[in-house]
Amino acid sequence: MTAMSVLVPLSIIMGIGGLLAFLWSLRTRQYEDLDGAAVRILLDSDDDDATDPRQPVTKDGGQDGKRRPS
Repeated sequence: MTAMSVLVPLSIIMGIGGLLAFLWSLRTRQYEDLDGAAVRILLDSDDDDATDPRQPVTKDGGQDGKRRPS
C-alpha cells in the first residue's frame, strides 16, 4: 500500500506535466505547418557545401587532386 501512495501522486504529476507540455506546444503554434516539413525534403536546394558526384575521389579523400594537410 505504501507503493500506491507514491505511484498515484507521481502519475498525476506526470499527467499534468504532459498536459502542460501539450498546451505549450499549442500556444507556440508547433502544429501550424504539419505538411511543410514533409514537402521540404522534396524541394530542390542548391547546397554549395555538397561534393560534386561527377568528380572522381582521389586516394587521400579529396576531390580536387590536392593533398590535404594531415
